[in-house]
Amino acid sequence: MPRNLDASLLVDARASLGEAPQWDSVQGGLVWVDIVTGVVYLTAGSGEGRAAFEIGHAVGAAMPADEGGWLLADALGFGRRGADGLRTALLDVLADRPNLRFNDAKCDPAGRAWAGTVSSGMSPGTGALYRLDPGLTATPAVDGLTVSNGLGWSPDGRTMWLADSADRCIWAFDYEPATGELSARRPGVWLQETAGKADGLCVDDAGALWVGLWGGGAIHRYTPDGRLDTVVRVPASQVTSCAFGGPDGSTLFITTARVGLAEDALAREPLAGGLFVVEPGVTGPAATPWRPEPR
Repeated sequence: MPRNLDASLLVDARASLGEAPQWDSVQGGLVWVDIVTGVVYLTAGSGEGRAAFEIGHAVGAAMPADEGGWLLADALGFGRRGADGLRTALLDVLADRPNLRFNDAKCDPAGRAWAGTVSSGMSPGTGALYRLDPGLTATPAVDGLTVSNGLGWSPDGRTMWLADSADRCIWAFDYEPATGELSARRPGVWLQETAGKADGLCVDDAGALWVGLWGGGAIHRYTPDGRLDTVVRVPASQVTSCAFGGPDGSTLFITTARVGLAEDALAREPLAGGLFVVEPGVTGPAATPWRPEPR
Protein backbone atom coordinates (compact mmCIF):
# COMPACT_ATOMS: atom_id res chain seq x y z
CA MET A 1 0.00 0.00 0.00
CA PRO A 2 1.26 3.50 -0.76
CA ARG A 3 2.12 5.73 2.16
CA ASN A 4 -0.05 8.81 2.73
CA LEU A 5 1.14 12.33 3.50
CA ASP A 6 -0.70 15.63 3.94
CA ALA A 7 0.38 18.92 2.38
CA SER A 8 0.12 22.11 4.43
CA LEU A 9 -0.66 25.61 3.21
CA LEU A 10 2.34 27.89 2.68
CA VAL A 11 0.66 30.84 0.93
CA ASP A 12 -3.08 31.50 0.62
CA ALA A 13 -2.41 32.84 -2.87
CA ARG A 14 -5.90 32.30 -4.33
CA ALA A 15 -4.30 31.95 -7.75
CA SER A 16 -6.67 31.47 -10.65
CA LEU A 17 -4.34 28.94 -12.25
CA GLY A 18 -1.13 28.55 -10.26
CA GLU A 19 1.42 26.57 -12.25
CA ALA A 20 5.02 25.72 -13.14
CA PRO A 21 6.82 25.97 -9.77
CA GLN A 22 10.62 25.90 -10.13
CA TRP A 23 13.23 26.47 -7.44
CA ASP A 24 15.58 29.27 -8.49
CA SER A 25 18.81 28.55 -6.62
CA VAL A 26 20.30 31.93 -7.60
CA GLN A 27 17.38 33.88 -6.19
CA GLY A 28 16.93 31.41 -3.34
CA GLY A 29 13.21 31.15 -3.90
CA LEU A 30 10.39 29.52 -5.81
CA VAL A 31 9.39 31.07 -9.11
CA TRP A 32 5.88 30.18 -10.25
CA VAL A 33 3.07 31.70 -12.30
CA ASP A 34 -0.63 32.39 -12.38
CA ILE A 35 -1.34 31.54 -16.01
CA VAL A 36 -4.70 33.30 -16.28
CA THR A 37 -3.73 36.62 -14.70
CA GLY A 38 -0.28 36.63 -16.30
CA VAL A 39 1.69 37.14 -13.10
CA VAL A 40 5.11 35.70 -12.25
CA TYR A 41 5.77 35.23 -8.52
CA LEU A 42 8.99 34.75 -6.60
CA THR A 43 8.30 33.29 -3.16
CA ALA A 44 10.79 32.53 -0.40
CA GLY A 45 10.83 29.06 1.12
CA SER A 46 9.26 30.59 4.22
CA GLY A 47 6.29 31.77 2.15
CA GLU A 48 7.32 35.42 2.13
CA GLY A 49 6.57 37.14 -1.17
CA ARG A 50 9.76 38.39 -2.78
CA ALA A 51 8.46 39.75 -6.11
CA ALA A 52 5.48 39.72 -8.47
CA PHE A 53 5.64 40.76 -12.12
CA GLU A 54 2.64 41.30 -14.42
CA ILE A 55 3.32 40.04 -17.94
CA GLY A 56 0.25 41.54 -19.58
CA HIS A 57 -0.96 38.27 -21.10
CA ALA A 58 -1.15 34.58 -20.18
CA VAL A 59 2.16 33.06 -19.06
CA GLY A 60 2.79 29.32 -18.88
CA ALA A 61 6.11 29.27 -17.05
CA ALA A 62 9.10 31.34 -15.93
CA MET A 63 12.38 29.42 -16.03
CA PRO A 64 15.47 30.69 -14.19
CA ALA A 65 18.09 31.93 -16.67
CA ASP A 66 21.83 31.38 -16.42
CA GLU A 67 22.63 35.10 -16.53
CA GLY A 68 19.88 36.11 -14.11
CA GLY A 69 16.19 36.80 -14.53
CA TRP A 70 13.87 34.31 -16.19
CA LEU A 71 13.04 32.83 -19.57
CA LEU A 72 9.29 33.12 -20.15
CA ALA A 73 7.06 30.77 -22.11
CA ASP A 74 3.88 32.76 -22.59
CA ALA A 75 1.00 33.51 -24.95
CA LEU A 76 3.32 34.92 -27.62
CA GLY A 77 6.31 32.63 -27.39
CA PHE A 78 9.63 32.92 -25.59
CA GLY A 79 10.67 36.11 -23.82
CA ARG A 80 13.31 37.19 -21.32
CA ARG A 81 12.36 38.84 -18.05
CA GLY A 82 15.19 40.55 -16.23
CA ALA A 83 15.43 40.91 -12.49
CA ASP A 84 14.35 44.52 -13.06
CA GLY A 85 10.97 43.26 -14.33
CA LEU A 86 11.43 44.29 -17.97
CA ARG A 87 10.40 41.82 -20.69
CA THR A 88 12.35 41.40 -23.91
CA ALA A 89 10.84 39.35 -26.73
CA LEU A 90 13.13 36.56 -27.94
CA LEU A 91 11.04 34.44 -30.27
CA ASP A 92 7.34 35.07 -30.95
CA VAL A 93 6.54 31.48 -31.87
CA LEU A 94 2.80 31.90 -31.34
CA ALA A 95 2.21 35.53 -32.30
CA ASP A 96 0.23 34.54 -35.42
CA ARG A 97 -1.68 31.74 -33.66
CA PRO A 98 -3.88 33.42 -31.02
CA ASN A 99 -5.76 30.17 -30.40
CA LEU A 100 -2.61 28.63 -28.87
CA ARG A 101 -0.57 29.46 -25.79
CA PHE A 102 2.38 27.89 -24.05
CA ASN A 103 1.38 25.80 -21.05
CA ASP A 104 4.07 24.08 -18.99
CA ALA A 105 7.78 24.58 -19.66
CA LYS A 106 11.08 23.51 -18.14
CA CYS A 107 14.79 23.25 -18.88
CA ASP A 108 16.56 19.93 -19.28
CA PRO A 109 19.75 19.10 -17.35
CA ALA A 110 21.87 20.75 -20.07
CA GLY A 111 19.94 24.03 -19.81
CA ARG A 112 17.90 23.54 -23.00
CA ALA A 113 14.35 24.96 -22.73
CA TRP A 114 11.22 22.95 -23.55
CA ALA A 115 7.66 24.29 -23.73
CA GLY A 116 4.35 22.74 -24.76
CA THR A 117 1.24 24.33 -26.23
CA VAL A 118 -2.49 23.99 -25.71
CA SER A 119 -5.36 25.50 -27.69
CA SER A 120 -7.99 27.73 -26.10
CA GLY A 121 -10.60 25.02 -26.65
CA MET A 122 -8.23 22.15 -25.84
CA SER A 123 -8.90 20.73 -29.29
CA PRO A 124 -7.51 17.19 -29.63
CA GLY A 125 -4.17 16.94 -31.41
CA THR A 126 -3.55 20.67 -31.78
CA GLY A 127 -0.80 20.92 -29.14
CA ALA A 128 2.91 20.38 -29.58
CA LEU A 129 6.11 20.31 -27.54
CA TYR A 130 8.85 22.69 -28.67
CA ARG A 131 12.57 22.62 -27.98
CA LEU A 132 14.39 25.96 -27.91
CA ASP A 133 17.64 25.30 -29.74
CA PRO A 134 20.78 27.49 -29.95
CA GLY A 135 20.33 30.50 -32.18
CA LEU A 136 16.82 30.92 -30.77
CA THR A 137 15.17 28.36 -33.01
CA ALA A 138 11.99 26.68 -31.79
CA THR A 139 11.97 23.08 -33.02
CA PRO A 140 8.74 21.04 -32.79
CA ALA A 141 9.79 17.82 -31.06
CA VAL A 142 6.43 16.14 -30.34
CA ASP A 143 3.19 16.94 -32.16
CA GLY A 144 -0.37 15.65 -31.96
CA LEU A 145 -0.73 16.55 -28.27
CA THR A 146 -3.86 18.01 -26.70
CA VAL A 147 -2.75 19.45 -23.34
CA SER A 148 1.05 19.38 -23.29
CA ASN A 149 1.90 19.42 -19.61
CA GLY A 150 4.44 18.15 -17.06
CA LEU A 151 8.06 17.54 -18.04
CA GLY A 152 10.91 15.79 -16.26
CA TRP A 153 14.22 14.00 -16.79
CA SER A 154 15.79 11.01 -15.09
CA PRO A 155 18.85 11.66 -12.90
CA ASP A 156 21.13 10.25 -15.61
CA GLY A 157 19.51 12.49 -18.26
CA ARG A 158 18.70 9.55 -20.53
CA THR A 159 14.91 9.46 -20.12
CA MET A 160 12.40 12.28 -20.55
CA TRP A 161 8.80 12.17 -19.34
CA LEU A 162 5.92 14.18 -20.77
CA ALA A 163 2.32 14.33 -19.55
CA ASP A 164 -0.55 14.92 -21.97
CA SER A 165 -3.45 15.60 -19.61
CA ALA A 166 -6.03 14.59 -22.19
CA ASP A 167 -5.01 10.94 -22.52
CA ARG A 168 -4.24 10.21 -18.84
CA CYS A 169 -0.78 9.01 -19.74
CA ILE A 170 2.73 10.09 -18.86
CA TRP A 171 4.90 9.29 -21.87
CA ALA A 172 8.52 8.20 -21.61
CA PHE A 173 11.17 8.88 -24.27
CA ASP A 174 14.77 7.92 -24.72
CA TYR A 175 16.68 11.20 -24.48
CA GLU A 176 20.00 12.23 -26.01
CA PRO A 177 21.51 14.85 -23.65
CA ALA A 178 23.97 16.25 -26.19
CA THR A 179 21.36 17.13 -28.80
CA GLY A 180 17.97 16.98 -27.09
CA GLU A 181 16.74 14.38 -29.57
CA LEU A 182 13.85 12.13 -28.53
CA SER A 183 13.19 8.53 -29.55
CA ALA A 184 11.38 5.35 -28.48
CA ARG A 185 8.17 7.00 -27.25
CA ARG A 186 6.27 4.66 -24.94
CA PRO A 187 3.77 4.75 -22.07
CA GLY A 188 5.56 5.42 -18.78
CA VAL A 189 2.66 5.67 -16.33
CA TRP A 190 -1.04 5.10 -17.02
CA LEU A 191 -3.58 6.84 -14.78
CA GLN A 192 -6.63 4.88 -15.88
CA GLU A 193 -7.87 4.09 -12.37
CA THR A 194 -6.75 7.31 -10.71
CA ALA A 195 -8.97 10.22 -9.74
CA GLY A 196 -7.83 13.23 -11.72
CA LYS A 197 -5.64 13.82 -14.77
CA ALA A 198 -1.87 14.12 -14.92
CA ASP A 199 -0.80 17.75 -14.79
CA GLY A 200 2.64 19.13 -13.89
CA LEU A 201 5.35 16.85 -12.56
CA CYS A 202 8.89 16.68 -11.27
CA VAL A 203 11.48 13.95 -10.73
CA ASP A 204 13.31 13.30 -7.45
CA ASP A 205 16.93 12.29 -6.92
CA ALA A 206 15.94 8.61 -6.91
CA GLY A 207 14.34 8.90 -10.36
CA ALA A 208 10.71 8.72 -9.17
CA LEU A 209 7.98 10.91 -10.65
CA TRP A 210 5.84 13.25 -8.53
CA VAL A 211 2.68 14.07 -10.48
CA GLY A 212 0.00 16.67 -9.76
CA LEU A 213 -3.55 15.38 -10.30
CA TRP A 214 -5.97 17.93 -11.72
CA GLY A 215 -9.33 17.05 -10.23
CA GLY A 216 -7.72 14.51 -7.91
CA GLY A 217 -6.66 16.66 -4.96
CA ALA A 218 -3.32 14.93 -4.65
CA ILE A 219 0.27 14.45 -5.73
CA HIS A 220 1.24 10.88 -6.63
CA ARG A 221 4.77 9.50 -6.55
CA TYR A 222 5.52 6.77 -9.09
CA THR A 223 8.71 4.73 -8.95
CA PRO A 224 10.73 4.42 -12.19
CA ASP A 225 8.93 1.12 -12.92
CA GLY A 226 5.51 2.84 -12.71
CA ARG A 227 4.46 1.73 -9.22
CA LEU A 228 2.48 4.15 -7.04
CA ASP A 229 4.21 4.35 -3.67
CA THR A 230 3.23 7.72 -2.11
CA VAL A 231 0.06 9.84 -2.07
CA VAL A 232 0.25 13.45 -0.89
CA ARG A 233 -3.24 14.70 -0.06
CA VAL A 234 -3.87 18.36 -0.91
CA PRO A 235 -6.91 20.34 0.34
CA ALA A 236 -7.63 21.64 -3.17
CA SER A 237 -8.99 19.48 -5.97
CA GLN A 238 -7.21 21.17 -8.88
CA VAL A 239 -3.57 20.31 -8.20
CA THR A 240 -1.46 21.63 -11.04
CA SER A 241 2.24 20.94 -10.43
CA CYS A 242 5.06 20.42 -7.95
CA ALA A 243 8.78 21.05 -7.57
CA PHE A 244 11.51 20.29 -5.08
CA GLY A 245 13.29 23.21 -3.47
CA GLY A 246 14.63 24.80 -0.34
CA PRO A 247 18.29 24.95 0.70
CA ASP A 248 18.70 21.15 0.62
CA GLY A 249 16.03 20.22 -1.92
CA SER A 250 13.92 18.43 0.67
CA THR A 251 10.71 20.47 0.39
CA LEU A 252 8.07 19.69 -2.23
CA PHE A 253 6.19 22.84 -3.30
CA ILE A 254 2.72 22.33 -4.78
CA THR A 255 0.64 24.72 -6.90
CA THR A 256 -3.15 24.62 -7.26
CA ALA A 257 -5.96 26.44 -9.08
CA ARG A 258 -9.43 27.80 -8.42
CA VAL A 259 -10.40 28.65 -12.01
CA GLY A 260 -13.70 27.09 -13.08
CA LEU A 261 -14.83 26.19 -9.57
CA ALA A 262 -18.40 27.20 -8.75
CA GLU A 263 -19.23 29.03 -5.53
CA ASP A 264 -20.35 25.87 -3.74
CA ALA A 265 -17.09 24.13 -4.70
CA LEU A 266 -15.05 27.08 -3.44
CA ALA A 267 -16.97 26.95 -0.19
CA ARG A 268 -15.88 23.32 0.21
CA GLU A 269 -12.25 24.06 -0.65
CA PRO A 270 -11.49 27.63 0.39
CA LEU A 271 -7.74 27.09 0.02
CA ALA A 272 -7.99 26.39 -3.72
CA GLY A 273 -5.37 28.38 -5.59
CA GLY A 274 -2.97 28.18 -2.65
CA LEU A 275 0.70 27.25 -2.61
CA PHE A 276 1.30 24.16 -0.46
CA VAL A 277 4.33 22.30 0.91
CA VAL A 278 5.22 18.87 2.25
CA GLU A 279 8.44 17.28 3.51
CA PRO A 280 8.32 13.87 1.76
CA GLY A 281 11.56 12.41 3.11
CA VAL A 282 13.35 12.48 -0.25
CA THR A 283 15.15 15.21 -2.16
CA GLY A 284 15.02 16.58 -5.67
CA PRO A 285 17.08 18.95 -7.81
CA ALA A 286 16.59 22.68 -8.20
CA ALA A 287 15.65 23.96 -11.66
CA THR A 288 18.44 23.90 -14.21
CA PRO A 289 18.85 27.47 -15.51
CA TRP A 290 18.23 28.17 -19.18
CA ARG A 291 21.43 28.53 -21.17
CA PRO A 292 21.41 29.91 -24.74
CA GLU A 293 24.21 27.40 -25.46
CA PRO A 294 23.37 24.15 -23.60
CA ARG A 295 26.19 22.21 -22.00
